[in-house]
Amino acid sequence: MSDPAVTTIQAEALGLLEWPRLAEQLASFASTTAGQRACLALPLPESLEQSQALLAETTELLGLDGLTAAAGGAGLSFQGVADIAGVVAHCAKGGCAGGESLLDVATTLAAARRLRRAIDEPELRPVCTALLSALRTLPDLEQRLLFCLEEGGRIADRASAPLEGLRRQLMEGRRERRDRLQDLVRRYSALLQDSVVSERNGRPVLAVRAGAASQLPGLVHDSSASGNTVFVEPQVVITLGNRIRELEGKERDLELEVLRQLSVLVGADGEALELLQSILVRLDFALARARYGQWLGAVRPELSSGPSAGFELKDLRHPLLLWQQKREGGHPVVPVTISVGESLRVVAITGPNTGGKTVGLKSVGLAALMARAGLFLPCTGSPRLPWCAQVLADIGDEQSLQQNLSTFSGHIRRIARILEALPGPGASLVLLDEVGAGTDPVEGSALATALLKHLADRARLTIATTHFGELKALKYADPRFENASVAFDVETLSPTYKLQWGIPGRSNALAIAGRLGLSEAVLHQAAAQLAPLGEGEVNQVIAGLEDQRQRQQEAAEEAAVLLARTELLHEELLLRWQEQKEQSAELQEQRRQQLEQSIRKGQQEVRRIIRRLRQGEGSIGPGRSGPGSSDLGETARLAGQRLKRLEQQHRPSPERREHRGWMPAIGDRVRLLALGKAAEVLAIAADGQELTVRCGVMRMTVELTAIEGLHGEKPTPPEPKLQVQVQVQGKRGLGGRGPDVRTERNTVDVRGLRVHEAEAAVEEHLRNANGPVWVIHGVGTGKLKRGLRQWLETVPYVERVSDAAQGDGGGGCSVVYVQ
Repeated sequence: MSDPAVTTIQAEALGLLEWPRLAEQLASFASTTAGQRACLALPLPESLEQSQALLAETTELLGLDGLTAAAGGAGLSFQGVADIAGVVAHCAKGGCAGGESLLDVATTLAAARRLRRAIDEPELRPVCTALLSALRTLPDLEQRLLFCLEEGGRIADRASAPLEGLRRQLMEGRRERRDRLQDLVRRYSALLQDSVVSERNGRPVLAVRAGAASQLPGLVHDSSASGNTVFVEPQVVITLGNRIRELEGKERDLELEVLRQLSVLVGADGEALELLQSILVRLDFALARARYGQWLGAVRPELSSGPSAGFELKDLRHPLLLWQQKREGGHPVVPVTISVGESLRVVAITGPNTGGKTVGLKSVGLAALMARAGLFLPCTGSPRLPWCAQVLADIGDEQSLQQNLSTFSGHIRRIARILEALPGPGASLVLLDEVGAGTDPVEGSALATALLKHLADRARLTIATTHFGELKALKYADPRFENASVAFDVETLSPTYKLQWGIPGRSNALAIAGRLGLSEAVLHQAAAQLAPLGEGEVNQVIAGLEDQRQRQQEAAEEAAVLLARTELLHEELLLRWQEQKEQSAELQEQRRQQLEQSIRKGQQEVRRIIRRLRQGEGSIGPGRSGPGSSDLGETARLAGQRLKRLEQQHRPSPERREHRGWMPAIGDRVRLLALGKAAEVLAIAADGQELTVRCGVMRMTVELTAIEGLHGEKPTPPEPKLQVQVQVQGKRGLGGRGPDVRTERNTVDVRGLRVHEAEAAVEEHLRNANGPVWVIHGVGTGKLKRGLRQWLETVPYVERVSDAAQGDGGGGCSVVYVQ
């Protein structure tokens, strides 16, 4: 049982940090009314394990919602889910629910079954799948409700045979009465004010002129305001109307009986329906957290179990100010970075008013609460922080006229309750705004110093804002203390809202007063009074540190610009070198083609000379030859051989490929070309052609050609390894097929795919197959294997399917034989 005083001070801290406002913003992303109530409550888990489970749910549904939206839908849909808690409780107590409420139960059951099919994936979404394991969608109850109820909750005729017969009688009676009334309208049209059949007290009446009412026998139900018209129910339809009234009463009784029967069925399954309602609310709550985090551009935090774990929050933005910027067109939010080591216990933030100190306090407090509640944080990188069981705060002016409390008294009362709540289980975060303010500066400074030293012994981290210069020196006497400050631009008299780590803030009162036109004599006298106290020297030291920090920041920015320019220059040089290389190769190719053309012309000329010599030899008589014919033939033969040698010498040699290219390894960081984002390599396929990567919270399988190194390296795929495995069938007749040979061409790996995705991949291989196809699906839960086997039985050109040999994977691989 928790202490009421501790609960009260923690509730006050939530109010000071504006936790309810954040809950309202979160509720706007819920899909159901019950989910909105859960978001508005926004409970804080009591253990680290519960918080980690909530973060896992948020992560899994964020990925599924993104995949559903990428497929062309609107994301994960909760359409049809209604708040059935009230109707289920009513039926469980023996009450009778209305038709519309019972129809909500049926639509909720159908939506729950649809959501379970979409979410159920143990390997990708283990936490949400485990949550759905106890879900019962009660298809029999759903079918019974849909059979008996129509749109709007109306009882269908088929719900009861007596009801169907009674409604048939009612329809006939109403038709007969309508026909009689229309006949009377035609016969007595001269007596009527209009030809419309009206209704008074649930009975049909005709508007008759007051002077002619006696000419139409019947019962007068009403008259007009002027008295000129009376509304008469004709005598010929009164008996028929009474009969219809009697039948309508019986109809209501039969409908009520059907509703009682359906309510009994709902009440019998009340426990299962209550569990289903709670699971759907939890899923909607998790989806709202995921969509809220995605809208904020937030990332998943890492919670540490150790109470002394550090805080690493890079570029943290206040979520409420971020909402104001995006939804209401507010000013851009300036991020702050919090880096607290394990040994650090107290951070004192100093600086001028309106500089952002209080916003920094609230940002850290909300970050601790959001991580505990399963929400992502509006940071960059990978935020890390301990699980904070207690977030206690004293922020704002606590002056109270009703309780006769000054500002100082109000702060002290609250700080006293904070000290009573410490230490509690788990890490504790204490936030103090203007600690020690509201009283004598000397006493307030001493009290603030003692308080922070006391909190350093009892709380995991205390962040305090202050104007006391004495607190700035605590860092140099105790390593558990650290200084921080908010920057202020003296030239423009405006804060920059940037948090400077490790440097205390300095007073800018004199500078601001001078800029606002205060007398120089007054400023010099004030500076002279500060000199004996050493305040001027301290401010000079702080100013020097700030200048040094500014110079370092400018140098870092210049170095970043220089690095970016160097990278651009490097890319430009590589591009030009590649262009020059291509131009050189093209020029060499042109010269080689010209030389080959010259050689071919020379060869043709030599062949013509040889042909002419042969013809000349044929024309000379036997035993005689032309002058120098043998010398010319030998010369032509030698010239031809020389030309062939030249052709062989200038023929381009085949390029030798050097397989020394870059290839990622597991754990490396690569860039996805389609998204332009970095990702981590989780696994590499056996053939090296596909990678499993994680990009943020998304896990996906991509081809090797779809990635590159962070420095632009292009991957070189490994040489394909031909795996030949011979399986000789026992019975081979003459003319039968030879042994089945397994290669990479007839092997398809569908592990990690859904059933419909695996079907598409296998069908593509089967269309081009000349023999059996090996399908690697793994063992796992067996869901993928069963789904594939059932589908293959329907494929007409598949002869049979069997498990692969033990050496080929056994039960984890199926061999598909085509006709």
